[in-house]
Amino acid sequence: MTFKLILKYLLSAGIITLVSELVKRSDRLGALLAALPFVSIITLLWVHHESAPEVRAQKTADHMYYIFWYVLPTLPMFLLFPSFQRWWGFYGALGGSAVLTLILFALLRTITARFGIML
Repeated sequence: MTFKLILKYLLSAGIITLVSELVKRSDRLGALLAALPFVSIITLLWVHHESAPEVRAQKTADHMYYIFWYVLPTLPMFLLFPSFQRWWGFYGALGGSAVLTLILFALLRTITARFGIML
């Protein structure tokens, strides 16, 4: 295993641990930190540094473009999860949120395809 791969694992685990520990102290601050696009930014940095210079700009631009579209079908989950949890419990809410996100993603693909946006 290369040093870069180990560093990626440690950085990812560190962010998740930091957020989960912060949530224990402050729901609001933990949610703010979780909402920040750390994974996207870190991935963007890795793609930039690991891509060949001639494709670097296109790779990073494509990455950000697709993130924009893929975030949209996940947003309703954040609003509906509390209701799902009251109705179905924690694991039911996770499953319901996953199903909802998949349905909304399929709907988004169908709608955007009509406008020439292929996801």
